[in-house]
Amino acid sequence: MSKITIHSDISNISLVEKLIDELSQQYSFHSDVYGKLLLAVVEGVNNAIVHGNKMVSEKKVTISYEVESNRISFTIRDEGQGFDHTLLPDPTTPENIERTHGRGVFLMKHLADELAFSDKGNEVKLTFKF
Repeated sequence: MSKITIHSDISNISLVEKLIDELSQQYSFHSDVYGKLLLAVVEGVNNAIVHGNKMVSEKKVTISYEVESNRISFTIRDEGQGFDHTLLPDPTTPENIERTHGRGVFLMKHLADELAFSDKGNEVKLTFKF
């Protein structure tokens, strides 16, 4: 397992994009897989920075990744208090359609082949098949 650690600054998302670009070239991901990876992992890191660490730049986000045969997994961990992911509103219902809260997790669930949160909610694991 490899990892990178970034400070909670939105500009550091470019480091995550660069990592995904490098992994995509190394493992020859199909463009569909690349797109899903890029969108879901960047969304997870953005959530960790903004919601988890409340954009406190001294707090860090750790992105670990592991490649096994035809799967790649990313674990994103922040230093925040966590949250209960089961309490997020469904962004597709009529009463929530114009709200922006909860869309990131919804996107990650639909883009990743597997998604799991830690009990505390400050760590998420996304797995993609390629």
